[in-house]
Amino acid sequence: MVEKNMATAAPKKATIYRMVMPTHTCPYGLKAKDLLHRRGYEVEDHWLTTREETDAFKAEHGVKTTPQTFIGGERVGGYDDLRRFFGKTVADPKAVTYRPVAVVFAMTALMALAASYAVLGTPFTVRAGEWFIAFSMCVLALLKLQNVEKFATMFLNYDLLAKRWVPYSYIYPYAEGAAGVLMAAGVLTWLSVPIALVIGTIGAVSVVKAVYVDKRELKCACVGGDSNVPLGFLSLTENVMMVAMAIWMVLGVAH
Repeated sequence: MVEKNMATAAPKKATIYRMVMPTHTCPYGLKAKDLLHRRGYEVEDHWLTTREETDAFKAEHGVKTTPQTFIGGERVGGYDDLRRFFGKTVADPKAVTYRPVAVVFAMTALMALAASYAVLGTPFTVRAGEWFIAFSMCVLALLKLQNVEKFATMFLNYDLLAKRWVPYSYIYPYAEGAAGVLMAAGVLTWLSVPIALVIGTIGAVSVVKAVYVDKRELKCACVGGDSNVPLGFLSLTENVMMVAMAIWMVLGVAH
């Protein structure tokens, strides 16, 4: 009886209007259509193939954006509105998050374990720990170097040396990357160690002063100038790791 009712139940239907032009296919339209399919809806897919057609649709329905989804004859709205309609969360672009730094550390840890396995036959070695820090420095430098200008602007909010000597805010990501590469290779320790010690110590002191002494709520430039990572423990971790790696190499334990 249940199976018979399910078989005769009317399928859920939705209508979507989205931009599909020769030079542009709206990604949010694709997301909205996929979400409807995953929710079991039959989708009547209407393409807006010209700018004029799109503008006319917006004017007709009094909306500013596409895609627009209609369910049961009622307009639900755009992709974010559709997510809310299904009870899903909508990301806040301004919300603070530790995810970027956590992802970097997780990936570099896996890279270090993989490198150790490939070179030494086992993932769990002292060298894997050294590579983890070195790889982290390289990846964090890479993220900063994507837009040095934005990084420098955010960095100047809290770094003590950069506030006194602005060029340091531009030098920092290059110095961090260079030290990371040298430490990964285990060469030129006479150069990599002083670099890591200097930038790591200054960075740690700067974070402690800004966050724990001055109680300021700032965004960290550790993963670049566009991040919403709050300045705090993970920011301090980046600098402490550099200092720890430098001391480790000074003590002659590194191979």
